[in-house]
Amino acid sequence: MNYYNEIKQELINNEIYKKVKDYSKNRSDLTTYYNVGKILNEAGKHYGKGIIKEYSIKLTKELGKGYSKRNLWLILKFFELNVKMQTLSAHLTWSHYVELLKFDDINKINYYIKITEEQNLGVRELRDKIKTKEYERLDDKTKNKLITKEQVKVNDFIKNPILIKNSYNYEKISEAILKKLILEDLDNFLTELGDGFTYIKNVIPEKTNKL
Repeated sequence: MNYYNEIKQELINNEIYKKVKDYSKNRSDLTTYYNVGKILNEAGKHYGKGIIKEYSIKLTKELGKGYSKRNLWLILKFFELNVKMQTLSAHLTWSHYVELLKFDDINKINYYIKITEEQNLGVRELRDKIKTKEYERLDDKTKNKLITKEQVKVNDFIKNPILIKNSYNYEKISEAILKKLILEDLDNFLTELGDGFTYIKNVIPEKTNKL
């Protein structure tokens, strides 16, 4: 079996498919990268890990940019993740998965896949949640519930600690300043609490004049 030609043909077919059927190009990307990752895995068993560098040089020369050693390594990791998790969400794009492939913790990956689906997160929004270590700030009991697929409650997703932006670099935070910071970045504060929270404005009833 010529592993290189198999990989090259998969990638060429994907580029052609995306131009013809743009509406489903995400599914085509994920299917192609799964297949390429599978072939890379087989090739690695026969020729060793150095095959990724060799194929990267040849693919870049023949097909152009986008097939660096790092990208082929990510494609291989994507296949390996599929094997571990059986099925991955087609709602996430390849760019979403690139953000998640840096992790080895399957439970963490599962969590970010779940919230990306439920909250329809873009790549930048997912990156922000990873950057603030949202998963790590969940209670251990909540993490266990997610792993065992127990029913979770709204308050299970309150982060610890809750991150509040100190926009003015206050050295001392009084209750009044804390309230000000929360109200100035209310969307972020509610996100820190988890899903299911909303803000109801205080309404002071108007005084009525008695006749």
